[in-house]
Amino acid sequence: MKENYPEPKEIVAHLDKYIIGQGAAKKSVAIALRNRWRRQNAPEEIRGEIMPNNIIMIGSTGVGKTEIARRLADMARAPFIKVEASKFTEVGYVGRDVESMVRDLVEIAVNMVKLEKAESHQGKAEKNTVERLLDLLVGSSQQPSSKPPQVGPDGVVVVEANVSESAANTREKFRKMLEAGKLDHREVELDAPHRTFPTIEVFSPQGIEELGVNFQEMFSGMMPKQTRRRKMTVKEARKFILNEELERAVDMDEVIAMALERVQDSGIIFVDEIDKIAAGDGKSGPDVSRGGVQRDILPIVEGSGVMTKYGMVHTDHVLFIAAGAFHGSSPSDLIPELQGRFPIRVELDSLTAEDFERILVEPKASLARQYKALLQAEGVTLEFTEDAIVKIAEIAEIVNSRAENIGARRLHTVMTTLLEDLLFDPPTKGEKVIINAEAVEAKLSGIIEDEDLSRYIL
Repeated sequence: MKENYPEPKEIVAHLDKYIIGQGAAKKSVAIALRNRWRRQNAPEEIRGEIMPNNIIMIGSTGVGKTEIARRLADMARAPFIKVEASKFTEVGYVGRDVESMVRDLVEIAVNMVKLEKAESHQGKAEKNTVERLLDLLVGSSQQPSSKPPQVGPDGVVVVEANVSESAANTREKFRKMLEAGKLDHREVELDAPHRTFPTIEVFSPQGIEELGVNFQEMFSGMMPKQTRRRKMTVKEARKFILNEELERAVDMDEVIAMALERVQDSGIIFVDEIDKIAAGDGKSGPDVSRGGVQRDILPIVEGSGVMTKYGMVHTDHVLFIAAGAFHGSSPSDLIPELQGRFPIRVELDSLTAEDFERILVEPKASLARQYKALLQAEGVTLEFTEDAIVKIAEIAEIVNSRAENIGARRLHTVMTTLLEDLLFDPPTKGEKVIINAEAVEAKLSGIIEDEDLSRYIL
């Protein structure tokens, strides 16, 4: 692990850039994340015994539960997946198998590592792409030589290119034109792989995505590779060849090994709506599988091996963050074994008008900044006065108190309604639009006063 791995205070400071308030939740996840680094730097004889501090976040929708987990994963560069517990059903019922969350996490990790590896080979791949494009445009730069190959002191075969001076000059002229984009619309021909796979129908109660088998990959190894001549523009060919060069440069065995290790050491699974599978004794009917889902999730949270198409994954040190509103239930309604696997519980605060004011302007990607950027694309400058921000926050709080409390998501509906006309028919380029409290009042006061109308619109 890196020695400069962030400390809990730094993690909280990073989260503060994106999420307003919720100090207790930020502190808990910061400790949980730092403990992963501590575990990996602990003595080897005890390292395997240190279990992750799984967390249950309790709070209504829109208070920042998902955002905290997502930003935490971004900071740690860890594989992260969000799943909804209500989508899973007990084995034997129609629905998703709980082990699919681990398979999906592995898939995310493989793509993440593959992208990192591709970026490290980007420079070399781009150079090779240019050379292959020049070969297509002006012919190969290397002609067969009658001289025997010479071996250099480092064991590398030295190949002499028998290229005439005029051919070299032509190639350089085309290289400059290619770099300047002057050849983007010229057509070239190249051999592209032509993949044809037999259509297979698999009848499974769990669905084909749960089988952990990529049938296309399996059959591609059995079928001879076929190519076909395709015409495409130089611009399209550049992308196509670059992808080929990157695929060739990336060692997939190494990618898979790193991805599996990353999942097992630093993977994060965010289980949302866990309160939906919490059911008391005596529940039946539509809720019959809730207890079964909990029992199916339990071994994964406890630590078990899950077979994926890339190999076996052990979940002992995967961090699980569960979240739920728990309006009609409480964490104590979960089965005791599952409760014990989530030792850290933190309650998130409901958002007030003051919080909404800060959410509108303080985060790096605040709503005010987002709408300014949208209109800036039209050449229009948008500004919000301080009293406008206060008024918008007040309206969001009023609507939340009257209708369903959806937290900060209410700000999206209020802002969309407020700026609807401006976004539909923006002013001419170069104009400046200032939104003040009077403009907010004029646009939204009628909707706020009509409670029935506000329920549908805001």
